[in-house]
Amino acid sequence: MLAIAMPIAFAMMTVALVLNLWSLVRGPDLPDRILALDTMYINTIALLVMLGIFLHSTAYFEAAVLIALMGFVGTVALCKYALRGDIVE
Repeated sequence: MLAIAMPIAFAMMTVALVLNLWSLVRGPDLPDRILALDTMYINTIALLVMLGIFLHSTAYFEAAVLIALMGFVGTVALCKYALRGDIVE
């Protein structure tokens, strides 16, 4: 069952990443692009976790945690820049 579900999930997550990239490039304004970038982080984390499950490797889980941390910090910094115009006060 997992052998059938994993390729379908990989394909769906890849399509989601492409759509997020489209939204990032064509977003009407800055908040939409920040949201698309944050969603790309989340989809990448899900893709790495699925790859770790599929390959039975824990290295992908550690990479997913690092991407989650960098994604959170990046999203907070971009939102602060969008709201205030600077990151460090």
